[in-house]
Amino acid sequence: MPFTLAQPAHSTLEIKKSRFICCVEPMRDRAAAQLRVAALKAAHPGAVHVCWALLAGGQSAAVDDGEPSGTAGMPMLNVLRHQELDGVLATVVRYFGGVKLGAGGLVRAYTDAVAQALLQADKVALQKRVALRCRVPYALEGLLRRQLAAAGASDLVVAHAGLVEFAFSLLESERSRLVAELNEACHGQLAWLAAD
Repeated sequence: MPFTLAQPAHSTLEIKKSRFICCVEPMRDRAAAQLRVAALKAAHPGAVHVCWALLAGGQSAAVDDGEPSGTAGMPMLNVLRHQELDGVLATVVRYFGGVKLGAGGLVRAYTDAVAQALLQADKVALQKRVALRCRVPYALEGLLRRQLAAAGASDLVVAHAGLVEFAFSLLESERSRLVAELNEACHGQLAWLAAD
C-alpha cells in the first residue's frame, strides 16, 4: 500500500564541511514541485545545489542540479520508492564546504539526508480518489450538493444548462456507498456520465 506524508519533515547533515538541508513534504504534482524548488533556490542564494526527487501519481523526477549525473536526484528518488511513498517531494539544499566527496560520498550524503528526514515524518496511507460525473434536474441541485459535501467530495465543478451537471472527486472506498445513496435519493432522476 502506498503512503504519503501528513506534513513536511526535515533533516540537516554536515559531511566534510558541506551542509545538506533536506525537506520531504507532500506534493500533488510536478508543477507544484517546480514552484517549491524555485522558492528554495530563492531562499538559499548561497547554496550551490538544490537537488530534488518527486513521486506523485506517475509524475516522477530526479534532478541532480549540477551534481555529477546520478549522484543526487536518483538516490533520493530510490529512497522514496523504497519507502513506498507517493505524492512526496524530497529536496536537498547543499552548501559546499570546500572538500569534494566523490561520487560514492555524494550518493551516501543525499540518500542519508532523505532517509533521516523520513525518520521524522508521519506517514499516512494514500487513499485513491476517483472522478465522477452526473446530471440532475434543477430541483435536485441542493440535495446533491448537500450529499456530496457530507460524503467529502472535492474538486466540485457545477455546470448549468438544460440540467445541472456535477463533476467531482471522491475517495474510491466511498464510491459504491455514495452512488447507491444518490440513486435512491434522486428517485431515478440522476444520470451518471462517463468521467473525462
